[in-house]
Amino acid sequence: MTAHRRIDVIGVPFNSAGTTNGVARAPAALRGAGLVDAIRRAGIDVADRSDVRLGATTAERDPVSHVIAPAALGAMIRGVRSRVAESLARGAFPLVLGGDCPILLGCLAALLARESSAGLVFVDGHEDAWPPERSPSGEAADMELGFILGLTDRDLPRDLRISIPRLRFDDVVVLGPRDQTELRAAGVDTLQGRLMYRTSAEVAANPVAAATEAVARMAESSAWWFHLDLDVLATTSLSAVDYPQPAGLDWDALGQLSAAALGDPGVAGWDITIYNPDLDRDGSGAERITAFIVEALLQAGRH
Repeated sequence: MTAHRRIDVIGVPFNSAGTTNGVARAPAALRGAGLVDAIRRAGIDVADRSDVRLGATTAERDPVSHVIAPAALGAMIRGVRSRVAESLARGAFPLVLGGDCPILLGCLAALLARESSAGLVFVDGHEDAWPPERSPSGEAADMELGFILGLTDRDLPRDLRISIPRLRFDDVVVLGPRDQTELRAAGVDTLQGRLMYRTSAEVAANPVAAATEAVARMAESSAWWFHLDLDVLATTSLSAVDYPQPAGLDWDALGQLSAAALGDPGVAGWDITIYNPDLDRDGSGAERITAFIVEALLQAGRH
């Protein structure tokens, strides 16, 4: 991320559980915690581009695709794609606030529409490649990376399937998952061994090295996207997430990783997902996330 680029803050109040509470409230909560003003006070050029407008949704799980509200998912992808594409066309750096992980699909679709090749650094406490029919929840937040890789999309409605961006395994780096035991117990194949993949423990041991290795892999792409699911953090660092797990990164490790990744000139944008304000009654989580984002952007500008 070059230091002179304006940050465009774009909210996506989307919850793939088919509700308008929980993670859908994150963009408003982060703005309420002063995120945009904090970025501006740090001397970074920033514009608040408001929220992507979303259509009606439902909590009903589709019996064919096994995904909750596939029509709402498709509409969200198209809306995010349009807004992120506008930001990229302005020469800005989109900072896209979820909502949950499927917002990545719209971000990546926008990038692929303008680049000859694109990559993805995927930082997440989960692999998010469940086959829809095996997902315990039916939420697309269990599935988006599987969709991107073309592994699990065969039963999706056609209009949704064609809206999903596609990447090769070689275009993707996965950092931070720690759900291997859960996947093994469910009989779901892991992505480990199929692409560049570093577990939570490996990232925690040397976060800068993990980021540097990931960015080096992105050199083959004309641009790449940075996805961050905050449940890569340990619950002791951030408890306001819907699906906590044992272990995970601390804020220092995540800050080091993020600054190193964002310091690469090839990174085109950043989405941040999964913070649930309903589980953050005193707002301390929003304040900590705000401080983390500002510091990561500042440190990236010094790389």
